[in-house]
Amino acid sequence: MTAVASKAAGAAEAKGIDRSVMTVFAGLMLGSLVASLNMTLVAPALPTIVSELGGLADYSWVPISAMLASTIVTPVAGKLSDVYGRKPLYMTGILVFAVGSALSGLAPNFWFLVFARFVQGAGMGFIMPLSQAIIGDIISPRERGKYQGMMGASFGLASIIGPAAGGFITDHFTWRWLFFVNLPIAALTLVVIWFFMHVPNERRPHAIDVWGSVTLSLAIAATLLATVWGGVQYPWTSWQILGLYSVAGLLLAAFVWIELHAAEPVLPLKLWTSSIFTFSNIASVAVAMSMFGAIFFLPVFVQGVVGNSVTNSGAILVPMLVAMIVTSVAGGQLISRTGRYKLQLLAGLAVMGVGYFLLSTFDINTTNQEVIVAMILIGLGLGTSMQTYVLIVQNSVTRQDMAVATSATQLSRSIGAAVGLAILGTLLSQGMASSMAKYLPPAALAKLEASGGGATATAVFDPSQLARLPPAIELGIRHGLADALHPVFLAGVPIIAVAFIATLFIKELPLRQTVHVTAGRPTDS
Repeated sequence: MTAVASKAAGAAEAKGIDRSVMTVFAGLMLGSLVASLNMTLVAPALPTIVSELGGLADYSWVPISAMLASTIVTPVAGKLSDVYGRKPLYMTGILVFAVGSALSGLAPNFWFLVFARFVQGAGMGFIMPLSQAIIGDIISPRERGKYQGMMGASFGLASIIGPAAGGFITDHFTWRWLFFVNLPIAALTLVVIWFFMHVPNERRPHAIDVWGSVTLSLAIAATLLATVWGGVQYPWTSWQILGLYSVAGLLLAAFVWIELHAAEPVLPLKLWTSSIFTFSNIASVAVAMSMFGAIFFLPVFVQGVVGNSVTNSGAILVPMLVAMIVTSVAGGQLISRTGRYKLQLLAGLAVMGVGYFLLSTFDINTTNQEVIVAMILIGLGLGTSMQTYVLIVQNSVTRQDMAVATSATQLSRSIGAAVGLAILGTLLSQGMASSMAKYLPPAALAKLEASGGGATATAVFDPSQLARLPPAIELGIRHGLADALHPVFLAGVPIIAVAFIATLFIKELPLRQTVHVTAGRPTDS
């Protein structure tokens, strides 16, 4: 592309939003919406789903299986998109997600549903990182903030619509339609992408790092399985857990050796020599842990301790999610106008830390108003940080490393989400065992465990079971649950502190005002 053409394209972008960019962005928004909406649709219906299919004691595998698949696929997706093109791989992700949705809706038993959710997660593993990579391809870092803010807002919108829509669909139709409803949206997304997404594909001869992909995927799987099972299915010192961690360590060592010798590594280790890349990914892990901790455990407190219904607990989450949307959009616009991001990030993390500290002080006497205040603070912080670390990484790497660097940041987020849920869930399960014993007679506790298939926490999270309990037992459960949730929320404070400290060490580079490639034509930059 000539310098004159580059200048003209820059001038056109400065005057307004480019139409070719917006047609690409429309497809990305639809893909992000269908993936985000799926997670929030299913969450409120999980007790109903697993109660019908069985496996109530293992209900956490439904969300974790999707996260595990996404975590495995994410680092491979970026590299494959460099080889075969962004558009074909993005469409493949949508198609795989749709297949997983159909299988989930048809699931005859619990473990088939877990498998189907794994397929869905594999699709999401393509959708989420490639949407960020495509944005990085066609939009300059200086302008990218507002577009990524809009992507963050789509996640927030899905979070607001999802719980209410999920409850309505489950109550008036059947939980299976929570998955079938994805199919027409996925079909519309494929049509829009096929006809309107014109993303340049600079094809080059590549060597696919098969063994690097395999060893990394297996190492991540072993690590997550050990973290999920540790302290719940098996003691932390059992041979099963220690064996899985040992296998993960050996596989990671093999992965490092392979990456050092591979012609084109799936995850170039040279990226980690950049302090900006390293600290951004550390912060991304911590933010994801705190974000999913809030999304999954705040409803537990609101329903199980405060005593709100499922519908009302969805409504009480709205202030947090609205705050997240507002700061995501406003923060993106501010970044685009000023070219600065670090101070905004630090302020958001500090506010989120205050929100988590407030959560750690909650007890049986906490009111809805107090919960809302903490939720708003957490939402404000999440909105400023959720998409910004991707922008920081993309601004610091070359065009050749754009896809793998973006995928690595998405991988960090996936690992943070899965490991965070596993750790916080373990804290809750272990805390439940001791806290329930303080407030319930042994006979009542044994009966509760039996009714929940051995999973005490699952039993008390189900509103239908709580409604059948005597008032004294119900009050004891709420006291025990409040005590058990205290270390869960308290753990969020040092997690956010890690993100804050890592962000302090990120060197703030000026945001480029040119793109690596534009929608339909390469540039010289």
